[in-house]
Amino acid sequence: MRRKQSAINVRIQGFTVKDISSLKAAVHGTGLVPAAGAPAVKKSLWQGYERQDFTVDGRACLLVIPKTPAPGKPWIWRMEFFGHEPQVDIMLLGKGFHVAYMDVQNMYGAPVALDHMDKFYACLTKTRGLFKKTVLEGFSRGGLFAFNWAARNPNKVAAVYLDAPVCDFKSWPGGKGKSQGSPDDWDLCKHVYGLTEEQALAYKSNPVDNLAPLAKAGIPILSVCGEIDRAAPMQENTFVVQERYAKLGGSFTLIAKPFCDHHPHSLQDPAKIVNFVLRHTPGFEQMEPLPELTPYGYDYFKLRGGLTNVRIKFEQARKARVVFLGGSITEGGIWRALVCEDLKRRFPRTEFNFINAGISSLGSTPHAFRFARDVLMNGPVDLLFVEAAVNDECNGQTPAEMLRGMEGVVRQARIANPMIDIIMLQFADPAMLAVISRGKTPVVIECHEKVAEYYGVPSIDLAREVGERIHAGEFEWAKDFKDLHPSPFGHGVYARSVKRLLDIAWQGALPRAVKPIKTKLPVKPLDAKSYFRGKLVDLKQAALNSGWLLVPKWIPSDAAGTRPGFTNVPALVAEQPGATLTLRFKGTAVGLFVAAGPDAGTVEYRIDGGAFASRNLYTPWSGGLHLPWAQVLTADLAPGRHELALRIAQEADPKSKGHAVRIIHFLVN
Repeated sequence: MRRKQSAINVRIQGFTVKDISSLKAAVHGTGLVPAAGAPAVKKSLWQGYERQDFTVDGRACLLVIPKTPAPGKPWIWRMEFFGHEPQVDIMLLGKGFHVAYMDVQNMYGAPVALDHMDKFYACLTKTRGLFKKTVLEGFSRGGLFAFNWAARNPNKVAAVYLDAPVCDFKSWPGGKGKSQGSPDDWDLCKHVYGLTEEQALAYKSNPVDNLAPLAKAGIPILSVCGEIDRAAPMQENTFVVQERYAKLGGSFTLIAKPFCDHHPHSLQDPAKIVNFVLRHTPGFEQMEPLPELTPYGYDYFKLRGGLTNVRIKFEQARKARVVFLGGSITEGGIWRALVCEDLKRRFPRTEFNFINAGISSLGSTPHAFRFARDVLMNGPVDLLFVEAAVNDECNGQTPAEMLRGMEGVVRQARIANPMIDIIMLQFADPAMLAVISRGKTPVVIECHEKVAEYYGVPSIDLAREVGERIHAGEFEWAKDFKDLHPSPFGHGVYARSVKRLLDIAWQGALPRAVKPIKTKLPVKPLDAKSYFRGKLVDLKQAALNSGWLLVPKWIPSDAAGTRPGFTNVPALVAEQPGATLTLRFKGTAVGLFVAAGPDAGTVEYRIDGGAFASRNLYTPWSGGLHLPWAQVLTADLAPGRHELALRIAQEADPKSKGHAVRIIHFLVN
C-alpha cells in the first residue's frame, strides 16, 4: 500500500526520519557518527564472540572476532541486516572467519555507498590484516551492494553468497515488474543514485546488466531463494542473473526453496552455504565438507515432547521394549530393521525386545482396535513407532476417521504407560506427493499431526521429505523409490530420517539426576468419539440367527492371497444373502474386521431397531487377496448399551464373485 511521504517514519541507527527530505539528508549527514569523545572501538559480545564497533568514513561499522582466527584471516562481509538469520556467520566464526558489517543502509548499492565500502575494505585489510579477498553476503536488498561492489572490485572478492537477493532496483524497490516494490524506497533509491524516473528506468548498471566483471574474475555465486518470493521475484532477479552469468561462463549455484516466499532467509542448517564458502576460501579447499543432511537446510521432524524417558530406560535400566505399529511398509520393512540396528549400536549394553506389529493393509482405525492385542500383549512398551498415513489415505478413511484412529492409538498408549515415548511417521505415496508438489499438506498428515501436536508426540513428515528431495533432483520416485512399498533405497531414506531425529533428541550427555516423567494426559480427547476405548470383541458374543457358521480355523478355498493373522483363525462365515446375526455391545461405535476376498459381499446393518444401512465389503484389492478390512459401521452412538443387527444383502459389488462375509473380529469402542 502506498504511503504519503509525510507519513514516512523510518528508523536509521536510532534516528527517526519523519519525511523524505530529512531522510535524504540523513543518508549523507553525520547522524551515524558516534558522539564526540566516544571510544574509537567499543567491545561487546555477539553470539559468544567478541564484537568490536567503530566508525569508518563516518559510518557505523562492526567486526566480530573468531576465538581462533584461521590462517590468512578469512572474512565474510554481511551487506545488510546484520544479525538476521545469522547461522552462516556463526558457523563460519567457528571455522576461524571474521564477520564484518558496515552500515550503509538506505543506499541501495549506489556509488556513494560503494565509496564508503571501499574505505571499510581498506581499513580491514590494511589496518586489521584481514585476507585480501572477502566473501560477500547479500541478503535481500543487500544483493545490490554485493553485486555492485564486486563489479567495482572483482579482484577483491573470493565468492558471493546471496539470499533472496534484489538484483535489479527496477524490480524492487521500483515495483516495475511482478514485485509490488516500495514507493518510499524507490524515491530514496533514485535520490541516492542521482537519477530521475526516466534515467532510473534506463539505468544499465544494475547487477543483472553488469555481471561481466564477476565472470571474468571467476567469482563463484551461490543464491538461496524462495521459489514464490513476491518481494524480489526470482523471474526478474535471480533467474536473470543465473541465465546471463551462465552465458558469460560464470559459476552459479542455486538453492530454490519450494513454496518459500521472501522469508525466511538462509537455511536452518547452513551446511550447504558454509561448504560453498569454504570451497572458495584459500586454505579450506581440501577440508572435509560438512554433512549436508537435507536438500533445503531444514529437517522434517518435530521433537515436541522429546524422547528423554526412553533414553533413560535405555541407558539406566538397560532393558526395553520397542514396538513398530504400522502397515506393510512396517511389517516387511527394511527401515524397521535399520532402526533396530541403529538403536543397538547406540545402546550396546541394552537388552532390546523388538516387536513387529505391522500388518499389511491396516491403517490407524484397525491399529486402535487391535492395540491391546498386538502392542501391549507382552507388557509395557517403552518406545512406540506408529505409521498409518499411507493406508489411511489409500483405504479411503474420512478425516474424522483418520483423527479418531490415530488419537485412539496415542491416547491408549499414554493410558497404558504414561512414561511411554512415541514417534509418529508419515510415509509417502504418489497421491500425497502430488498434493505436496502444489505446496499443500495432505489431509491425512494434517489429521495425524493434530494428534501429534495435542499429545506432544515427535513426528516425521517423510512424505514431504521424499517430495522435496525429488524436487531437489536427488532421486526419482519411479526410478529410485519404486513404489509406496519402497525399494531398499527408499527404506534407507526413511531410516536415515529417523536417525537424524534420534541424533538431535539424544545429543549431549544425559544428566545424572534426570528422572523419567509421567506424561500428563489431556483431560479431554480431541474427539470424544476417538477409538481410544477400541477393542476386539470375541465372535462368540454374537447371536447367530441363520446362515452363519463359526469356523474354528478358516482357510480360503481359492488361490487368492492372505495376510498373517487373517487365515487359519476363527471366523464367522456366511456366503448366502439373508444370513443374519445380532451383537449386543456397550459403547459408542461398532464395526467389523473381515477378510474381504474375491467373493466379498455387502452387509446391511441397523442399530437398536433403526433403519437399515449398507456397507460394501469388496475392496479395490479384493480380486486377488483376502484383505484384512476394518469397517466401523457407526461411530457416533450415545454411550451405553446397543444392539447391532447384521444381514447379508441380496446385492453385491459387480466385481465380486459372491456374497461371502467372513468376520474375524467385531470392533467395539
